[in-house]
Amino acid sequence: MDDELVSFFSRLSESFGPSGFESEPINLIKERYSIFSESSIRDGLGSLIFKKSGETEGPKVMAAGHVDEIGFIIVSIEDNGFLKFETLGGWASTTLPAQRVIVRTKRGDHVGVITSKPPHLMTPEERNKPIEIKDLFIDVGAKNKDQVKEMGIRIGDPVAPLAPFEVLRGGKAWLGKAFDDRVGTLVVMEVLRNLKEGGVNHPNTYYAVATVQEEVGLRGAETAADVVNPDVFIAVDVDIAGDSPGITSAEAPAKMGEGVSIITWDRSMIPNFKLREFVIEVAEEENIPYQLSAVRGGTDAGRVHLHSKGVPSVVLGIPTRHIHSHSSILSPDDVEATMKLLLALIRKMDSKVVRGFQEL
Repeated sequence: MDDELVSFFSRLSESFGPSGFESEPINLIKERYSIFSESSIRDGLGSLIFKKSGETEGPKVMAAGHVDEIGFIIVSIEDNGFLKFETLGGWASTTLPAQRVIVRTKRGDHVGVITSKPPHLMTPEERNKPIEIKDLFIDVGAKNKDQVKEMGIRIGDPVAPLAPFEVLRGGKAWLGKAFDDRVGTLVVMEVLRNLKEGGVNHPNTYYAVATVQEEVGLRGAETAADVVNPDVFIAVDVDIAGDSPGITSAEAPAKMGEGVSIITWDRSMIPNFKLREFVIEVAEEENIPYQLSAVRGGTDAGRVHLHSKGVPSVVLGIPTRHIHSHSSILSPDDVEATMKLLLALIRKMDSKVVRGFQEL
């Protein structure tokens, strides 16, 4: 992984983009990758669609990663100057206290911290149970509602984690926020770049898509698929790395640093069996390290295959520790393995192969 690409992903990871407010990461993607596409489209919800024609017009192969991150939205400004919020996406309350955030307003950004009643003032019962999200608030240093209004903060303003990107172990691991799923978006877009810069022949039309609002109901994937009308859909997302303490292999089979995850099942979709086997065969032919996995969440593939006439769909995962928190960790080796596998799939997926996915 070259330094320039790591530097770009650092900016992408740190960019502000909770669900419904993804313009900053979308613009970074568009600025970097539009030169590798013959056309770019924004659908009505905001997903970004790049097109790269190959030797034939069909099949249309759509690969997508989502750029939105889990975040928050301000729902109340209290008289004492504290901000109440609702979540955008799936947060566990245990990850939130004492974490810094950015509140984005029409007039600029403000740093705040998520906090609650001090532990010194908690009853024994309160200290021994998890804090509920309804009992948390954001402190931006104001003393009253008027001071908050002077800062330009309003109900409806979005909030995102404040967490810098870091390279660990001399480049063997990355630490940062929004890896779910800006790392998947990076993979999809880097394949687009490699197809163009490398003059790679591919017997299909490749659509590289950065979707929005995945964390609040897989919404952007559906609207983008309505535009593309794909013959095959590949979601590239994170997978839960099961090598953290307290997690069993039955709960999360994949491990960080051992290759791309090929998802065999999740709660939103059972992948097309023949497409899944094709992905495994290609990984073995290309000597790409892979793992078979099953996840308990859902991905864009669940929405696309359901609303696009059952289009054959599959998910490639990048094993990632501590997802849906302020700071995740992954291995760039797994990112590279995922890139190689997606590129190999695009090189090999012709009309005959795709027709085979629909045969009994």
